[in-house]
Amino acid sequence: MFDFLKGRYVARFAESRADLEAAQRLRYLAFVSGTGAAPRADGREADAFDGLCRHVLIEERRSGRLVCTYRFLDLAGGAEISRSYSAQFYGLEALAGYEGRMLEMGRFCIHPDCRDPDILRIAWGAMTRYVDETGVEMLFGCSSFRGTHWQDHADALAMLKHRHLGPKRLLPKVKAPNVFRFAARLRRKPDAKRAMLKMPPLLKTYLMMGGWVSDHAVVDRELNTMHVFTGVEIKAIPPARKKLLRAVAG
Repeated sequence: MFDFLKGRYVARFAESRADLEAAQRLRYLAFVSGTGAAPRADGREADAFDGLCRHVLIEERRSGRLVCTYRFLDLAGGAEISRSYSAQFYGLEALAGYEGRMLEMGRFCIHPDCRDPDILRIAWGAMTRYVDETGVEMLFGCSSFRGTHWQDHADALAMLKHRHLGPKRLLPKVKAPNVFRFAARLRRKPDAKRAMLKMPPLLKTYLMMGGWVSDHAVVDRELNTMHVFTGVEIKAIPPARKKLLRAVAG
């Protein structure tokens, strides 16, 4: 995968402390600054999982400006899933027996001033190349809605309930102290237009890849978000979507 050059951009792994801190500063801009999340005095969004993960930086080739970052944790299989960030919030016992290689993707963000759709395509193209080269069989992570009031996300959550709940054999159990059990509590029929407007962009991408979600959302007051566990089995990605991803990755 790395270094991965495409058009105006290059995707690479963070190689130094300075690279990691640049990623953490971009995450602060995306996840903390002006979002209602709890501020940090050092201007970086960081946690203990940063030391366990690989960090991807997508930069403009000419200027070197960091425009996108995400991190991932590579697991040999479900037996290691208790090491993941998601395991703090979800009971993942149903996935502990998953035998294929797994990749937890997190802290995905694009610089707030950047609007080039190629950035998102390149981010996924780079990840696609890594998945293909290393034999990953499942992607998973937490997909976040901005704000902790479920009413603001009601149509999107109702859409997830009606169309995108995960298979019962793999569904995470409730673990976090503050959750909204949308699959049990929402009775409304979703307004499709409002639902898609409220759906986080990263979650939209997962769903287009055949992804599924947990039946409850975790309320994270520190980051002022609600998130759902999201899983994507590589074999379940529609062929047309795989072709598009691999065209970018090639």
